[in-house]
Amino acid sequence: MTKTLLLGQTLGFCGNPLTGDWTEAVSYDSAGGVLIDGGRIVATGNGAALQSAHPDAVVTDYGAGLITAGFVDAHMHYPQTGIIASWGKQLIDWLNTYTFPEESRFGDAAYAAEVAGRTLDLALAHGTTTLTSFCTIHPASVDAFFEAAAARNMAVVAGKTCMDRNAPDSLRDTAKSAYDDSKTLLEKWHGSGRATYAITPRFSPTSTPDQLAALGALWAENPDCLMQTHLSEQLPEIAWVQELFPDARDYLDTYEAFGLLGARGLYGHAIHLEPREIARLAELGAAVVHCPTSNTFIGSGLFDLMGLAKASVSVGLATDTGGGSSFSMLRTMAAAYEIGQLRGVALHPAQLMWLATEGSAEALKMGGQIGHLGAGAMADITVLDLQSTPAIAQRAARATDLWDALFPTIMMGDDRAIKDVWVAGAQRQA
Repeated sequence: MTKTLLLGQTLGFCGNPLTGDWTEAVSYDSAGGVLIDGGRIVATGNGAALQSAHPDAVVTDYGAGLITAGFVDAHMHYPQTGIIASWGKQLIDWLNTYTFPEESRFGDAAYAAEVAGRTLDLALAHGTTTLTSFCTIHPASVDAFFEAAAARNMAVVAGKTCMDRNAPDSLRDTAKSAYDDSKTLLEKWHGSGRATYAITPRFSPTSTPDQLAALGALWAENPDCLMQTHLSEQLPEIAWVQELFPDARDYLDTYEAFGLLGARGLYGHAIHLEPREIARLAELGAAVVHCPTSNTFIGSGLFDLMGLAKASVSVGLATDTGGGSSFSMLRTMAAAYEIGQLRGVALHPAQLMWLATEGSAEALKMGGQIGHLGAGAMADITVLDLQSTPAIAQRAARATDLWDALFPTIMMGDDRAIKDVWVAGAQRQA
């Protein structure tokens, strides 16, 4: 098999820059190289040394391009691709006005396939090589997403969204059908190629206790799967949960009581958490997912990234398309920076890049496999052009180091900043 060598600036990580000194967590080479063989990264290091040691490798030289791990989006809704950036009020109104009518269309397998392919292509164009997505209640929507990902050899996480109350009739299943459909889809897709199945109750308000219990039982039967849902996104939502579950200690308890809290759980948003919830998430090794563009677009609140990191809670980063207002993880990093500023913390570019790669991969329990620019990882790689627009270029021209050159791209970059993308060692064909 032909070896491939990518040359350019390389940026990877050897630690978590949120919990320690970021300077000790970074692996950077201004003249680096990434050697790929069999779809995986087999070595990183000085580019000239790698080229000398592997003269048979096919070389792609990106010059001043920055080679990083592909971005990992830890929470999104591919069925909402078509309604991204729709004017709305807050969460419940947005769901009723835009989300539920659009999701009702996904019983049509052809429509689901068209949107799934479009979503994945948009993600790749923005440098994102892994998506974690909610589907709809329709099994066809799950098949469409996994099939589209398999055609592109992308690592993805997804599952049938389950709802049996507080949703339109066209989007309701039952406790039994949620269990049965999810089990069938899980058995079909989990571990098939690069697919990972996530058991997916939308959130507590749209599932009865019987449905939550059924999904908790399914997770107990299949503990190597992930489980994804939403948690404490908005204050009115939390008040609604209290009305629906009057005996629960807090929002997280509505999942814990039914077996839906665990180390392989992904809890989207998690903005307004109680101390007990934070302690339990940390104790069990569960992950929360920061969705900054969504949190500002829908007016949800300011996520406490550094507070949760200090409490040893695993944190991923996500676009939350279509509540989020961008397909770009660069724009998502920029929004995370802005929210951090409002909380009195100026996140360093190293911390932001780690969140969008290693951090999200660790949240998905795929650390070292995706989102990682190091030996053994799948060769899912994004190459950034740090002078992609005139506005960015004129700022980058003043840069005194990597971070000064990278930060303008984080703050102002979009798909034009994506110089190239590799998926499992294959160069993406635009």
